Amino acid sequence: MLVLGFVFLYAPILSLMVYSFNESRLVTVWSGFSVKWYGELFRDQQMMAAAWVSIQVAFWTACASVILGTMAAMIMTRFRQFPGKTLFGGLITAPLVMPEVITGLSILLLFVSLGPVIGIGEQRGMLTIWIAHVTFCMAFVTVVISSRLQELDRSLEEAAMDLGANRLKVFFVITLPIIAPALISGWLLAFTLSLDDLVIASFVSGPSSTTLPMKVFSSVRLGVSPKINALATLMILAVSVAALIGWWVMTREDKKRQRDMQMALQKG
Repeated sequence: MLVLGFVFLYAPILSLMVYSFNESRLVTVWSGFSVKWYGELFRDQQMMAAAWVSIQVAFWTACASVILGTMAAMIMTRFRQFPGKTLFGGLITAPLVMPEVITGLSILLLFVSLGPVIGIGEQRGMLTIWIAHVTFCMAFVTVVISSRLQELDRSLEEAAMDLGANRLKVFFVITLPIIAPALISGWLLAFTLSLDDLVIASFVSGPSSTTLPMKVFSSVRLGVSPKINALATLMILAVSVAALIGWWVMTREDKKRQRDMQMALQKG
């Protein structure tokens, strides 16, 4: 059953990648090997512009989400009980269970209401998409980093403070290197979520800020073009390479941390 499940999931993706090299315009009829649709894709200026918008938004969304998510995770795991902590945790994790339609509509109404004050309500574009994406991506990053902080051995931080290090130095010298794999995972997760989002971006985008999922969705409604297969193949390869790099970095950091801990125990 597990094998059948994997076949059901990945067979269409492999079929899509194979037919991206099809010479025929019909996406389900094989007529010979060709890479002309990749050339057609790169000559499509609208598609390339949408891809560039999505990459920029996803990059800055991932960076902001990691910073804000780390701060929220530190508050949830390191701060003692304070009034409103339960409410704070609920507000942080609410976007995880909130339907994207509700999230997009509420953010749109916020921009419309505050438009005359902040000056971005009427001219929606990359900035409004970025703010909306950070709003829901931060929740996923916070969960990832919080789980890593809860597993962290607090004795390492306490030992550093006993030796005279302040809390800020302990965070940058001790805590941050240990949770680095979680930061990388959170960054990649936020980047993928932002790059993949269609619903929220449809609410908060403007005419001059069409994202790649919006462009692909509008193109598919008029008929599936082999250019979409080529685009999907490139995206799959890019995500696979990024995932492999992230896995390699996290594995190396984990092995280094275990080696350092063993050396510390041997010296002790």
